[in-house]
Amino acid sequence: MEHEAVDPRDLTPRARRILDVASGLFYNGGIHAVGVDTIAAESGVTKRTLYNNFGSKDALVATYLKNRHSTWWQGLEERLAAAEAPRALTVFDVYAEDARTITRGCGFLNAAAELPVEHPAYAIIRYHKQSVEERLGELIAEDRPDAENPARLARHLFLLLEGAFAHHGIHGKELLTEAREIARELLT
Repeated sequence: MEHEAVDPRDLTPRARRILDVASGLFYNGGIHAVGVDTIAAESGVTKRTLYNNFGSKDALVATYLKNRHSTWWQGLEERLAAAEAPRALTVFDVYAEDARTITRGCGFLNAAAELPVEHPAYAIIRYHKQSVEERLGELIAEDRPDAENPARLARHLFLLLEGAFAHHGIHGKELLTEAREIARELLT
């Protein structure tokens, strides 16, 4: 268990509290800047309790990202279930909604900037980003069966989406609106 993410669905209320506190601290302060002493103190537990629940800081970081992915993904799928074609644009809408509430950019990109590729959480970052791109490809293939190369179009949309999201803090939220418009043109 030392380096593996804990399944967030299996957490006790105390472990959930630790994860919630750690998630806020990791996102707002950075993974390396936040120590287990701070997480334990802010959670109202001992370091021993933190380690008993997660095994290591690395496993806590991996659990943070796994939980972030599953929570975000559930919201995405709920939006897609109610969306009309082309549903790939709904992914842009979800990112734009995220941009209204986040303060420090993409939690996955932030983590990727801090963690070495060998870190156990890095695989979760890759999985999240790859899942978004693959989901775009599925949506394109389903909504546009005549599309010549859905995977290539999905890659274009993914890069457009990620680039706009990564830069919205620098260039403003209208960048996501512009990216969605470009995506709409590519999809029609």
